[in-house]
Amino acid sequence: MQFIDLQAQYQHLKAQIDRRISQVLTQGHYILGPEVSELESQLADYVGVKHCITCANGTDALQLALMAMGIGPGDAVFCPTFTFFASAEVISLVGATPVFVDVDPHTYNICPQDLERRIQQIQTQGKLSAKAIIAVDLFGLPADYSSLSQIAKRHNLRLIEDGAQGFGGKLNGKVACSFGDLATTSFFPAKPLGCYGDGGALFTNNNETAELLRSLRLHGKGQHKYDNVRIGLNSRLDTIQAAVLLEKLTVFPTELERRNQAAQAYSSVAAKLGFITPHVPEGYYSSWAQYCLQAEERDKVMHSLNQAGVPTMIYYQTCMHQQTVYKAQYQAGDFPIAESLAQRIFSLPMHGYLTEQQLEQITSALQQSS
Repeated sequence: MQFIDLQAQYQHLKAQIDRRISQVLTQGHYILGPEVSELESQLADYVGVKHCITCANGTDALQLALMAMGIGPGDAVFCPTFTFFASAEVISLVGATPVFVDVDPHTYNICPQDLERRIQQIQTQGKLSAKAIIAVDLFGLPADYSSLSQIAKRHNLRLIEDGAQGFGGKLNGKVACSFGDLATTSFFPAKPLGCYGDGGALFTNNNETAELLRSLRLHGKGQHKYDNVRIGLNSRLDTIQAAVLLEKLTVFPTELERRNQAAQAYSSVAAKLGFITPHVPEGYYSSWAQYCLQAEERDKVMHSLNQAGVPTMIYYQTCMHQQTVYKAQYQAGDFPIAESLAQRIFSLPMHGYLTEQQLEQITSALQQSS
């Protein structure tokens, strides 16, 4: 059994994906070929925004967002401490300072109350200029953008949606990557919508921001190839990856339904066994990038599942404030919810091609592990 079975998905779409890739190879437009603009148009329509700008990966997408906002040295950018390293790394890459925030104990997303407190701390200290919030749609569930938007407006902050895990999720009918001033996502193979390499994208309704991002992703390009009007990146989505994503997007809604069915099957069993199961608030729809449980004796449970042939993973056993590069600025207990989660959380297999037999094997193994 695979934790994320990309091979099953490929077999399901093999003829279509092979045909798309063959077309790219025949045409020879490997960089920013026609499939890239076709994909950008379809992604923008899916999300419900005016512009999608693809790039080389999800980390670049976040960095491009910060660059487009002019964020740099002396600026503070707030982000959750319970997330993947890229969410904080990009803040440092542009010379700004990441300010970590604890997470909500139920959704695991950035906590609005703790965010408000840490913004006020930065403002009181007066050493940094509070500029932006990066909210992460963790494990497929959109963050609380109603509260976050109010906080951002109240403190004159820009709001970036890190939808690397959230693509396909929804909040009150709005699709993930349509929130905030700018939104980003990743097409890393393990994501809900993944390609066969690296890839990323940004989403905006602002025409000027879209043009700026298209310039920044291509060495700060101006009117032509040798007209560089600003410092940018070399961050383009390969045409072959765009071709793969175009075919995967056609079955994406069905895969999301199957992910949600798998999550329901897991929760119906796990809740009875005393595990803390994921919470999806009313009005939310998760894309289930990961399905995570909490257990007091995590290592024991994971060992039992692995012995039964069920692979497991931990997302994330080290918070951002505990990472070597940042930990000198913090001490144990500064982020109690995130620190507790890091000690208790683990993930079960999750993808759109889990069979009934596999789900039965996983839930039976879960029962035996408790």
